[in-house]
Amino acid sequence: MTEWEAGRAAVPIGRDEEIDLIRRCLDVGCGPQGLLVLGETGTGRSRLLRFAEEAASADGARVLSARGWSGEEPAPFSSLHRLLLPVLDVPDLFPGDRWTVLHTAFGPDAGAGPQERRALGVVVLAVLTRLARTNPILLAVDDAQDCDDASLDVLFSVRRQLTNQAVTMLFTARGAAPPPGVPADLPVLRLGPLSPGAAARLLDAQPDAPRGRLRIDLLRQAEGNPLAIVELNRASHVGAGPGSAPGVLTSRLDALPEDTRRALLYASAALREEELRVVMAALGTDDLTVWTPAEEAGLIGIVDGRVAFGHPLTRAAAFHRQPAKLRQRAHRDLAAAAVQSPAYRAWHLAAAAIGPDEAVACALERATAVHALRVGDRFTSAKALEQAAWLSGTDAGRARRLAAAMAAASDLGNPDWVRDLYTEFSRINRDPDLRCVAVCAMAGALSLLSFQREAFGLLLDLWRHSPPRTASTSLSLTALAAAIAHQSGLPEHRAELPRLLDHARQVVREMPETRDDRAECSGAATPAGHLEPMDRGGFAGLTGPGVPAAMDAYVSVGIGEHGGDTARQAPVALPGPLDGPASPARLLADASVAYYSDESELCAEMHRQASTVPGASWAWGPRVWALPSHVDTLIAMGRWPEAQALIEEGRSDAAVHRLTRVDMDLEALEVTLRALRGDSLPDVPFTSPHWRSVNLGENRATRARMLRAGGLHALALGDAERAFRHFRALFGEDGSPIGPFLPPRSISELAATAQRVGRKEEASRVLGAVRAGMGERPTTRMTLLMHHAAALVDEGANPEHHFRLALVNPAGDTWPLERAQARLHYAIWLRRRRRPLEARAQLTAVLEVAVRLDARALADAARGELRATGAADVSASASGAAERLTELTAQQQQIARLAAGGLSNREIGDRLFLSPRTVGSHLYNVYPKLGISSRHQLRDLLQDN
Repeated sequence: MTEWEAGRAAVPIGRDEEIDLIRRCLDVGCGPQGLLVLGETGTGRSRLLRFAEEAASADGARVLSARGWSGEEPAPFSSLHRLLLPVLDVPDLFPGDRWTVLHTAFGPDAGAGPQERRALGVVVLAVLTRLARTNPILLAVDDAQDCDDASLDVLFSVRRQLTNQAVTMLFTARGAAPPPGVPADLPVLRLGPLSPGAAARLLDAQPDAPRGRLRIDLLRQAEGNPLAIVELNRASHVGAGPGSAPGVLTSRLDALPEDTRRALLYASAALREEELRVVMAALGTDDLTVWTPAEEAGLIGIVDGRVAFGHPLTRAAAFHRQPAKLRQRAHRDLAAAAVQSPAYRAWHLAAAAIGPDEAVACALERATAVHALRVGDRFTSAKALEQAAWLSGTDAGRARRLAAAMAAASDLGNPDWVRDLYTEFSRINRDPDLRCVAVCAMAGALSLLSFQREAFGLLLDLWRHSPPRTASTSLSLTALAAAIAHQSGLPEHRAELPRLLDHARQVVREMPETRDDRAECSGAATPAGHLEPMDRGGFAGLTGPGVPAAMDAYVSVGIGEHGGDTARQAPVALPGPLDGPASPARLLADASVAYYSDESELCAEMHRQASTVPGASWAWGPRVWALPSHVDTLIAMGRWPEAQALIEEGRSDAAVHRLTRVDMDLEALEVTLRALRGDSLPDVPFTSPHWRSVNLGENRATRARMLRAGGLHALALGDAERAFRHFRALFGEDGSPIGPFLPPRSISELAATAQRVGRKEEASRVLGAVRAGMGERPTTRMTLLMHHAAALVDEGANPEHHFRLALVNPAGDTWPLERAQARLHYAIWLRRRRRPLEARAQLTAVLEVAVRLDARALADAARGELRATGAADVSASASGAAERLTELTAQQQQIARLAAGGLSNREIGDRLFLSPRTVGSHLYNVYPKLGISSRHQLRDLLQDN
């Protein structure tokens, strides 16, 4: 359950914020510390306490620990006795009077009245004070709810009287509320479930962690509980559920009456959405007292008309500890309940089946269509379709349902699951149309898993041997091929796109779109969306007016980036309505075309709309393809908090679905963002094993993001030579970009570093190649970037002319950082030609943007140039700011002082229990009130006052 730091204590996975808080508690410079860690069974309370003990011991502290025990009532002061046992033989620590008190308190006939507690408290206070003179002290009490009241009372009393900064008291307790007697002023840390990403990382740390459907199923069952993840993974290796949950749970289960255990079996067999009335109907009773023993034992709660299990392992144990025959009977009774819905009835019949049953398979297939439309749960849909496939009576029916399951799993964004399904599908399928669906899903899965050559080859093989016969299928496959080609960046892939697009256009002209569901379930149509090719560029299940234009624009704009300017001028606003079931895919199509065409505001808006469509959170598959471009767009537009939130969300989902390549893309973008902000950076930005597990030669888009991030990282560290090498690697020997979008957009960064290291001529050749690739009508953004680059490295040009052209178009404000950097370089050029007043005007605008974005390196450069122009020291404007400190709220003053002390927004947020974004918002409001514009000025101001 742990990760390891070199030579340090084991760190629980997914508890970074909690670990930071515990580290602060152990800091002897922060005064006497105390903390109560609360959490349900399996949340890792004891693990955190062990970490604290190991970390404190490694730092030279003396650790005194004790643990409560359930069962019979503990003797008075027994927990305190165990806590002090390691120091009872320390010489001179207990003179006669103290030893007498201890001997009496720890004796078999000890009293626990107020007088005894006060006397023992005096002794313990003196002992801790004496011990802390030589070493810091950590008192660690686990399971405080099971400790004797007398011991806790003494410890809490001593804590209030302690003045020595080297003593820390940490307690843990089970439950959501502090045990009786805990003082109200003791800080409380409540452990909730792990985040999805942290839960996935913990699962990956287990031996033989499952993948595909089993992985997602396990994570959903565990609900973020660390112990449940470990136990469910262990049980999965033997092909059974956790028949033995932790003793504290199983003992309570086994102690229940038989009818209550039967009721819990039915409740655990029920789907989570099913109501209590369905379970009661299946049980054949309406007497709610059957649940009372389980409620009193703390195993369940009746909430909002449903049975809520208090722990995920309780649900699993309640089901799997019963014989298979009883489990099957529970599913059949739930299916037969008069108040049961048709969809849930089909699921229960399928769970009770023990062999092929075409009637149940058809019912499950129909139920999946209803459920998918109602709640958009792709996981449940894919799981049900896979189960329906195994229940199918014929190979044809099984193949059709497997193809539908692949499409749903692809929409969910889990390529391992798609790959597992494709293996069985390929063995039994004989239908060329179904093969198009399956190959589309499989090629998308391979691409997400970083195998671009294999993915593209699979599509070409399909096209050669069984080409698609409908317009939407043909264009979907072409759009997927374009998405893979953009990711791979391989010339041989790009060269195939025009031919594929021409073929797709020919199909559109010659064959009107038709649909042939060929349903086999008594006239019931298979869900249309499940038989449409799942294009991973964002066109899942598209049909209807305007769809060919959407896909055509997507592919042709991408081809235009390589072959000239004609396709680049394709209209971004696509025809046809954006409502209906296909609207998320249509919005993502718009967003992709807008990204390729440098329409950043439209790109961001389309992504925003797509993410707010009902059910979008379950359809991560289509969105994951556009996620890096979405983040890149937000960074370019200066919407950095949104970009950071999207990176964190995306990396969490990538961990859940084991998308290593996607995580690498997002890691590179995170390094980019941190470098632009000027956050503290490691010497080497990319140390994850991921970077050695993916072939960057066939993932050039990922390589380009890494190279740009590495260049910006080097610049932030002041290493211009290394930065130039990274930016130069974005282009080949002949100056051609290694990818269609990001490398050309980095041309001004290459030019700026080339100017600093004396490589202007080389950068000028690259600029010429980029100009040629852009054609006669480049986008506005590329026009501005190329003018900026020309002003820096084109020896035959007029620099001022190009600087002005780089700044004249107001549309450039869409990309504030790029415009600010152009202004900074123009100001430097003006200053060196002794035009300081013009330079100051540009630098003032740069500083305003840098402060607004919190781009600290850019702000420092602007202030330095302002001083070089002869302007008064910017920090001098803060001379009267001390008087304005009183204008700040108490919280703003506290945040300002912590920021002046060198803490980052995240560190301040952790200390004050605020989000980093909230801290940044406060500082953004504080700076104008104080008449300053940076943390450096804030530090100078507060150090002088």
